[in-house]
Amino acid sequence: MEILAIIPARGGSKGLPRKNVLPLLGHPLIAYSVLAAQESKLVTRIITSTDDDEIATVCKQYGAEVPFMRPAAIAEDWSVDLEVFTHALQWLKDNEGYVPDMVIQLRPTSPVRLTGLIDVCIQKLMDNPEADSLRIITPTPITPYKMWVVPDEAKPMKPLLSLDGVDEPFNQLRQTLPKVYWQIGTLDVIRTNVITEQKRMSGTIILHHIVDNTLAVDIDDIDSFDKAAEVISKGDCIKF
Repeated sequence: MEILAIIPARGGSKGLPRKNVLPLLGHPLIAYSVLAAQESKLVTRIITSTDDDEIATVCKQYGAEVPFMRPAAIAEDWSVDLEVFTHALQWLKDNEGYVPDMVIQLRPTSPVRLTGLIDVCIQKLMDNPEADSLRIITPTPITPYKMWVVPDEAKPMKPLLSLDGVDEPFNQLRQTLPKVYWQIGTLDVIRTNVITEQKRMSGTIILHHIVDNTLAVDIDDIDSFDKAAEVISKGDCIKF
């Protein structure tokens, strides 16, 4: 089975400039995603989709392929995963005749990955042929049943969620409300046809793998960058 790891990385970054190539414990941030894919026994190919020459050079140095440069039109702040992955898969098909069975998304800004996690998740999707994809989730520290929507400052607010059979769930004990999980960017495993045929990034049947929320570090500023370094250095994480 062909399993392609794609590491999407733009050169532009507003919160923490050039974060993808900043040194994290002595190595560029994006190198941790390359290393994670290399340590997998099931991933068969690793590429980076980037618009940035420095990112491309770093990824090649650490062993990832950069078979194309991402067009500027899909390297904007508002560019979404679907168009990035559609472009990558179409380019590989048109230029190499290469069509993987599954795609793994490894976001460089979520470098905290436990050893063996990628293969556990790939195997779970392999073992469930009816499923479209798998996402990493973690227990949310704040229940959305106690969240509110304010449509207009001059109008009353409304609860974000209702709960069948429960009056005013926002006034219930947190422990009595349904356990809710938050998706994090550690990795996604997706069947290729979900992207190319369904034109979606997750499909309709989505498996899950739960991790502790101490591992949920998404780098967007210097504080989260330092937090990632702390978690990686102390935990059983993929690292150099």
